[in-house]
Amino acid sequence: GGGRWGDRGGGRWGDQRGNDPNAPGQGRRQNQPTRRRHDNRRNDRRQRFNRIERQASVKVSADWEVIEEFDIAQLLKLQANRPVAEDLKWCGFLDPYDEAWDSVSSRTAKPLARLEQKEFYTVTTTDDPVIEELAGECAGNVYATDAILAHLMACPRSVQPWDLVVQKADDTLFFDKRDDSYFDYLTVSETATDPPQAGEDPESMNAPAKLSLEASAINQNFTQQILKSGGQGRETMEFPNPFYNEEESVGMEPASVAYRYRKFTLGNIQLVARCELHGTVVKKGTKQFMTAFALNEWDSTVSGGVEWRRKIDNQRGAVFATELKNNSAKLAKWTAQSVISGAEQMKIGFVSRKTRVDNQRHEILATQFYKPQEFANQITLNVLNMWGIIKMFADKFMGLEDGKYVIMKDPNKPTVRIYSVPPETFEEEDDEDEDEEEEEGEGGGAAAEE
Repeated sequence: GGGRWGDRGGGRWGDQRGNDPNAPGQGRRQNQPTRRRHDNRRNDRRQRFNRIERQASVKVSADWEVIEEFDIAQLLKLQANRPVAEDLKWCGFLDPYDEAWDSVSSRTAKPLARLEQKEFYTVTTTDDPVIEELAGECAGNVYATDAILAHLMACPRSVQPWDLVVQKADDTLFFDKRDDSYFDYLTVSETATDPPQAGEDPESMNAPAKLSLEASAINQNFTQQILKSGGQGRETMEFPNPFYNEEESVGMEPASVAYRYRKFTLGNIQLVARCELHGTVVKKGTKQFMTAFALNEWDSTVSGGVEWRRKIDNQRGAVFATELKNNSAKLAKWTAQSVISGAEQMKIGFVSRKTRVDNQRHEILATQFYKPQEFANQITLNVLNMWGIIKMFADKFMGLEDGKYVIMKDPNKPTVRIYSVPPETFEEEDDEDEDEEEEEGEGGGAAAEE
């Protein structure tokens, strides 16, 4: 369940499109009439985008049964009243935001630090000891994490394939991610007109898997670097971080994260979720909770973006408009997460490679605070629709028999399917993983990439 970005980021994403005959430089006719070259190139690019063949996020077995299939756009019609939120338990700690980051600009850019001593955790619902305890007390009838809820809330914008696991037992639902899925890795330019492709070299720094790993590491480091260090002004919650084990993490400390376990009442649905906050900030004399996330520029010459260092100080609106077009799903997910967590502020960082051919060194060019609810309006994310999507899924699974289910987005169509799967599905993989981990532990473990 630990969250540092190691070797897991390579592999399937990187290999998805390696054999695409429609990739740049492949399969293009060489004898086009010169006068129509521009039009043909533009059409070729459009067709190439439309014909990207993505692989499914998980293999569908013959014994999986489709329960339901629907067009992802239908989800946008759903509405539910904003639920009443009740705090059940607070864990971890929050460090205060350092106001010096408000004035950073492209002229005073600061290097992004690698915070090797910080532990990050991305534990799924059923592996969370606090959720296990709350479920034992029957605190709710649906359990999830803010990351899983935000993903579903923003999924009408998603383009890449994804899947989630839902388990139902005794009229109680648990929404989970698979252990070996790429669920926690950030997508990069997912909603761009011409998204990154693995092409001939899946190991290229601009291949989807590498970009995803880079963005995820940037995001984690940024959330901690903008806070005051040394524990000054730290707000310690009632209970410690439930995932940190001092004996197993010698020389490490948990990242500044508060886990806020909240209950949301949506009619007959009592939803209990672990929500994350990343820091505190004082606004108009009042201490407020904040989340933090980083957008990153990788190569504006191929990403369809504007060059940040030239525009970020005087034309941030143009930079942001391009990011909203290219990373609509990611921004919606962050906003939904901030709304669920009850954060009063959301800090967005703009981080760029020091040079566009080096994916190891980065600079923070700007930061900006947004109020999550206002930001949701700005990016046309309807909060009532967000909760409508969650209510629909919860009601749907409540109406099914006890068992295990998979929600899955089709890799190449805007379609979502719900499968009924055998109870032992994914369990064997877990056992194999544990055996491998034990062997690795004896041999010194795998080196982390970031």
